[in-house]
Amino acid sequence: MTMKYLLGVDLGTSSTKSALYTIDGKLVSESTVEVPIYYPTPGVVEQDNDDFYRTAAETVRTCINESGIEPKKIAALAFDSQMAGIGTVNEDFNPASRFDSWLDMRCQPQIEYIEKNYGALVTRLTGCPPTCDHGPKILWWKEEQPETYQRIAKFVTPAGYVAGKMAGLSAEDAFIDYTFIHFSGLSDAQNGSWSDELCTELGVDQEKLPRIVEPWHVVGEVTDTVAKDFGLAAGTIVAAGCGDTAANALGGGIVEAGMVFDVAGTAAVFAGCTDTFVADVDHKALITMRSVIPGLWNPLAYIAGGGIALRWFRDQFFNALRGEQQELPSDLYAEMIAKANTVSPGSDGLFFSPHLGGRICPATPEMRGAWLGFSWGHTQAHFARAVLESVAFEYAYYLSILRDLIPDLELFEARVIGGGARSPDWNQIKADVLGVPYQPLQGAEFGPWGSAMIAGKAAGIFEDLGMVAHEKALPKGESLQPNPEHHDIYRPLVNKYIQLQAVLRDTFVGFEEL
Repeated sequence: MTMKYLLGVDLGTSSTKSALYTIDGKLVSESTVEVPIYYPTPGVVEQDNDDFYRTAAETVRTCINESGIEPKKIAALAFDSQMAGIGTVNEDFNPASRFDSWLDMRCQPQIEYIEKNYGALVTRLTGCPPTCDHGPKILWWKEEQPETYQRIAKFVTPAGYVAGKMAGLSAEDAFIDYTFIHFSGLSDAQNGSWSDELCTELGVDQEKLPRIVEPWHVVGEVTDTVAKDFGLAAGTIVAAGCGDTAANALGGGIVEAGMVFDVAGTAAVFAGCTDTFVADVDHKALITMRSVIPGLWNPLAYIAGGGIALRWFRDQFFNALRGEQQELPSDLYAEMIAKANTVSPGSDGLFFSPHLGGRICPATPEMRGAWLGFSWGHTQAHFARAVLESVAFEYAYYLSILRDLIPDLELFEARVIGGGARSPDWNQIKADVLGVPYQPLQGAEFGPWGSAMIAGKAAGIFEDLGMVAHEKALPKGESLQPNPEHHDIYRPLVNKYIQLQAVLRDTFVGFEEL
């Protein structure tokens, strides 16, 4: 039997990464290049759809060239991409405007309008508060750039754009897969369709929205022209793909209700896995994403500066002498966390609020970081531990909302990836706070493998994605079990942290109103 290969391509905000795998999940080659981000005026953040295409082509060519395999042995490819921004195409499937980044803030007036008038409706139908989705961006184009809006045939994601160009699609065939639609602000997420009610109420032309498909839907085959750009064989299957968070969850084996996913990176993402759709109308903290696996959902929330807060403390305090930063040893994180681990759970009453650049979930941009409860007896180790505990406390807040929405929710395992996953001490703190075993995974990149698995299903190589994902997400060492004594200590501290966050929110919002 001829060996087959699969390609997964991650179209991120700042970089594109392609990875080539054997069908049993072995990484053959990978390539990453930066993607330009444009800041034409204050508050405006844009990218070019063709930069996504160009960098995808470059990284795929590199993967194929470095692997030495014949392109015709690649059975299929799929893309995952950033989820909250939105791009456009005209009738010829060429960009009608620059890509409107999730970092762009032009649509703040539209966000406030939707939140005031339709906030509960949007959250109830989409599973996502109207603060970080496509709806306000689409309204901005309609209201502020009507001539451009008229030229827009379809709104598309980066994954949808690149896959569509590769398959030679027309605008009429533009698509979006169902893992993105919670971010649209215009969907009926449970039914996997566009919402007539939301489109009518918000005045959005539904014909400008792409068709909704399954992630493994075959959108077409690589055309002759595209084959030259990418180094692929013409006729290679192109699958629809999915959102980057969904691809990471699939690649990490989050395919069973009761699992938890912790992406311990620059941003700290905490996602559950449930067989029940939930809409966090009251707190507006959770974002409910449809899993790649049918029938499963990933309610999630995140701290924009989870990992950044720890790096900030390392650089400005732990590794500073008389106000000057010192040389940066490669193992300084481990040394800092080891010192934090000498302090008792709860940091002797010291709390840290990790929202140095504003709180994301729920959206409170006015908030900033804070230290609370320190006294003469607190040391640098206490402050370091408080930073670590703050991320776990924030996760516990998200989890408390999810348990209110699903009272019989039972969690049996948290899987952790990202830079923070390398710290057993931090994983243990999270396990103790949440009362859930923590399991690091082998490997470092899970999004491209998630996309490659989707490509494999599109090509007929895989039948049961859930089973394949479960088998290939290999544990790294034994799971860390919660310490019952520490969990009992943390339970009242979580409640206190939640109360302190409410006080801080009122305080910082009050400052803004003065």
